[in-house]
Amino acid sequence: MRVPRPQSADAVGAAEAESSRQPSPWRGQGPVVAVVALGGGIGAGARYGASLLWPTPTGGFPWTIFVVNLVGCAVIGVFMVVITDVWAAHRLVRPFFGTGVLGGFTTFSTYAVGVQELVSGDHPRIALAYLFATPVGALASVWLAVAGARRVLAWRQR
Repeated sequence: MRVPRPQSADAVGAAEAESSRQPSPWRGQGPVVAVVALGGGIGAGARYGASLLWPTPTGGFPWTIFVVNLVGCAVIGVFMVVITDVWAAHRLVRPFFGTGVLGGFTTFSTYAVGVQELVSGDHPRIALAYLFATPVGALASVWLAVAGARRVLAWRQR
């Protein structure tokens, strides 16, 4: 049978402090969360600015958010080609710009609220057109942007 040796109070206190110490969030995901939040604020502010510059009349097709979503999707497509095929970006660039800025700029929630407001405002045809045009347009926008960016890159490499 083995008898434990007594440890000094300093050794016991140091061992307890070491085992109870939590890793700093800034060493793991903290910076990612911070840049996503910062970028999201910038993107949402830009979207809000667009809605102030180009207001949508009540009951009309929400052109501002529609165009914002299409432009944002096109930029996301080009951005993803650039950071995957051309540029080895810092690890925080994609979360900041892709998830944060462009995620805050493009918006599913404002799109959904717009559809709901059109339906409750007795404009079901416009709501239906907006409901289908946004995802189809967004997918087409990102696909065309990716294809165009890759074509330009191939042309530049000749």
